[in-house]
Amino acid sequence: MEPAAKIQVTVEEYLAFEEGSLEKHELLHGEIVAMSGASPKHNAISINVSHALMTRLAPRRCAVLNSDQRIHVEDTGLFTYADVSVTCDRPRFHPKFPANFVNPKVIVEVLSPSTEGYDRGAKFAHYQRIASLAEYVLVSQDEPRVDHYRRLETGQWILTVSEGAAAVVSFPALGCEVPLSEIYENLDLYDPPPDEPVASA
Repeated sequence: MEPAAKIQVTVEEYLAFEEGSLEKHELLHGEIVAMSGASPKHNAISINVSHALMTRLAPRRCAVLNSDQRIHVEDTGLFTYADVSVTCDRPRFHPKFPANFVNPKVIVEVLSPSTEGYDRGAKFAHYQRIASLAEYVLVSQDEPRVDHYRRLETGQWILTVSEGAAAVVSFPALGCEVPLSEIYENLDLYDPPPDEPVASA
């Protein structure tokens, strides 16, 4: 992720810039930062996760939001986007800028080579400052693996890793489980086609 401009901007300036942009940007420490575009496989995994959670949570009228939903971390000032964000409480939004979601209970990020370090490090540090956040979930693109972080009452975070197509990831804060086979369903559609056989002379 690279700064689009090395200048300090206000929230109002950032939101006006974002409104007219075809690409997504964060507001990080007063700077507008371009976010990397996602691959088809990344997008497919995000949709699979969203669909799996919506199907399970529909009777409870939970809010399951996709990567177009901007999130605001009130304690740090970050404005950003997550691949999936969920709450089963009533959704809350920024009092002055109501398009910005402030109380996710679960955030899911699909890892990409260009963003994995940020998602695991600085971005997670921002997310930990969201009082409502109970679970942070990182989904690999390259293999059936999900890293699930859950906040304890002490404020500590514990990691549970689910690996393999037969594994299941639990979402205790949402009261449901999702098999990795659903998260990675039909991803072979986005693999490069096999090399064509070389015709004999």
